[in-house]
Amino acid sequence: MMSDNKVERLLEELQIMNPAGYELVQAARQVVYSVVPNASERVMYGGFMFSGGEQFCGVFAYKEHVSVEFGRGCDLQDPHGVLEGSGKLRRHIKLFTPTDIKAKFLELYVDAAHRQCDIFS
Repeated sequence: MMSDNKVERLLEELQIMNPAGYELVQAARQVVYSVVPNASERVMYGGFMFSGGEQFCGVFAYKEHVSVEFGRGCDLQDPHGVLEGSGKLRRHIKLFTPTDIKAKFLELYVDAAHRQCDIFS
């Protein structure tokens, strides 16, 4: 797990401003690191961007949910029908509660996105 000081500062701010969002972000980050233990993360676009060679996903906290976003989500298989978004490339999974992490198969999608970045690099 590689991160920088900006990651720690954003986590601290999130814990104060949005405790429920903080817990959900931490749970999503844990999934990312369980799938890609050597991932690096940095703060970009107000959230946490993860790379494993190439950037493969981001975790963003909003007032009512946490979004896990995939830059090339349009190319991901979606066997469980949980990817949202209709843009040219990006897709995301919205998490409202910790149970959504398993219910929406987050680990499967993070793994697919990480493997996909090898294809496009």
